Amino acid sequence: FNQLSGNIPSQFGNLTNLTSLSLSSNSLDGNIPTQLGSLSALQNLYLFSNQLTGSIPGELGALTALRILRLD
Repeated sequence: FNQLSGNIPSQFGNLTNLTSLSLSSNSLDGNIPTQLGSLSALQNLYLFSNQLTGSIPGELGALTALRILRLD
């Protein structure tokens, strides 16, 4: 638990070598940034247990290396 709050920064989409992103169990809100769809090496994405709103961005469908996506 990191006690992060606010929006997920869209600048995370610039971290193209990132293979795992875990921001679960925080107080993040707002939408999932479409820029996360640029993380071509991403294998694991954990965003569960936050207060995120909106739809799952279609751009996440471009994450061909993605093995685990947990948003619940």
